[in-house]
Amino acid sequence: MSVLTTEQPDAVPAGEEPPDTGERHRLTAVTGLAALSLDAMASVAYGPEAIVLVLAAAGAHGLGFTLPVTLAIAALLAVLVASYRQVIAAFPDGGGSYAVAKAHLGARTSLVAAASLVLDYVLNVAVAVTAGVAALTSAFPALYDDRLWLCLAVLALITGVNLRGIVESAKAFIVPTAVFVGAIFVLIVVGLFRSHPVSTATAAGHASVVAGNATSVGVLLLLKAFASGCAALTGVEAIANAVPTFRVPRVRRAQRAEVALGAVLGLMLIGLSVLIGRFHLQPVAGVTVLAQLADASLGHNGAFYVIQFATTLLLALSANTSFGGLPVLLKLLARDNYAPHVFALKADHQVHRHGVLALAVVSAALLVFSGGDTNTLVPMFAIGVFVGFTVAQVGMVRHWRLERGPGWRGKALLNGFGAVLTGVATVVVTASKFTEGAWLIVIALPLLVVAFVAVHRAYGRIGERLGLGRIPQAPHRQRSLVVVPVSTLSRLTSEALTAAGSLGDEVRAVTVCYPDPEDRAQLHALERSWAEWDPGVPLVRLTCERRTLGRPIAAYVREVAAREPGTRVTVLIPEAEPERLWQRLLQNQRGAVVAHAVRRETDAAICRLRFRL
Repeated sequence: MSVLTTEQPDAVPAGEEPPDTGERHRLTAVTGLAALSLDAMASVAYGPEAIVLVLAAAGAHGLGFTLPVTLAIAALLAVLVASYRQVIAAFPDGGGSYAVAKAHLGARTSLVAAASLVLDYVLNVAVAVTAGVAALTSAFPALYDDRLWLCLAVLALITGVNLRGIVESAKAFIVPTAVFVGAIFVLIVVGLFRSHPVSTATAAGHASVVAGNATSVGVLLLLKAFASGCAALTGVEAIANAVPTFRVPRVRRAQRAEVALGAVLGLMLIGLSVLIGRFHLQPVAGVTVLAQLADASLGHNGAFYVIQFATTLLLALSANTSFGGLPVLLKLLARDNYAPHVFALKADHQVHRHGVLALAVVSAALLVFSGGDTNTLVPMFAIGVFVGFTVAQVGMVRHWRLERGPGWRGKALLNGFGAVLTGVATVVVTASKFTEGAWLIVIALPLLVVAFVAVHRAYGRIGERLGLGRIPQAPHRQRSLVVVPVSTLSRLTSEALTAAGSLGDEVRAVTVCYPDPEDRAQLHALERSWAEWDPGVPLVRLTCERRTLGRPIAAYVREVAAREPGTRVTVLIPEAEPERLWQRLLQNQRGAVVAHAVRRETDAAICRLRFRL
């Protein structure tokens, strides 16, 4: 029987600060909502519009189904929030659908979930940044030609903030998030008291995209509208993926943030859809649905521009969701040997710096590929997250069947219903947008899974060669020889030989000789100075016809290893390190050349001695 004990923290002497456990660099429920929900919050700018644009194909009659479709999406949102609350509790180490699939659906399925999340996170950054910049260039057309550079500048700003730590990024984004959410709710509340639009100036002069001769609404059209509107659900899983970034008690704080996200997002989506029907809004080319709603509810005044500016800012900053979730996912993949182990390392302020930088680099490549154009990226967006949703729901069904706790049948039924809905959405979105760019995701998803498997196999081979998990042979002492390359006599030479004498049983200095008369004269001068100095270390001459430095030394090391088996050879390379950074550009890099050749051609240990000037 195991006994559960509660450890009490050591007492902190008066006047001393308590030890830094890293908790102050983690998220509260409020800062977690700000840092990890921007993607979901910003989706109200394009979620209702995606529904309206699809239904417009059925004319004005089709637009009447906007609210029912939105209510279906809100119901799915409630299912997802309830599911991810359970995911948070069952998998407090984060990872979301990847962790669920790994525990209940097998390694390969978990890799599909992980690949889908990686693609979604990367595309979210690119789409969010381009959409935000597109809103900015719509207000200031003169900036349109520079949109790519603006996108890269915004990406660099967000990356820099996240390198300071997720808490710092959350604090920076609390105000924009609060302004945006507050403005949307003001828009909704004021609009509910309007019997007709206050202004239609925004849509004036723009062509309507509503079909004039279509009146029937089929099941396929409703499914397509539902699937397109589900783009508003991207980001719902981000909190479950990043549970370790919350403060203790992590599960409770993350669950509160998840519920708050679902409530706020659901109310905004339903409220905006009610206004769309109340004002009989019709989509027009070149003007967003949200802009028309702001115009109709608040009028074409300062409040209208506040909403537009807040939308622009939040769209650009919603990329922060990916910076909070993807590094944690990569850490879990690295821990399971499916991603390079460098992604598991933490820097100051609890930052997974390599994950942040990798996301920034790949996102920048996507921005360059698309030229900063949102429409090039949108067809590929949201497919990955639907795959992750479906995998997580199916995994949780299996979780409840295995756990069989109180009320498990109802919970499993809820997750199963959600899996059916998200599965249908995945199929419909992929099929409807396949020729528009979704085919890239269909190709990229299996390729990413193959890459994960290749990394895992590589680590497996490395672990086998290293004998990981097995007790190794007892260490034993071998005769050691330290080889020190020299070219002149200096304090650096003396320091190198002193260090070499403390490392090995025998020390030999080597110098490379070339056939040129000038080089021979320099060699003779070195040998005379060496004999006069008499450090007690032999100077070995290495003759080389070709003017190369590293290969003769590597060849000598191989010769020693063959002639003196059982001798452990170390090459100690002395290098001067200038006081100022710019002075390092003046160095000849001879040490790097020697180290590269010895590492590539021999099994000798390499020691680079830094002599600070």
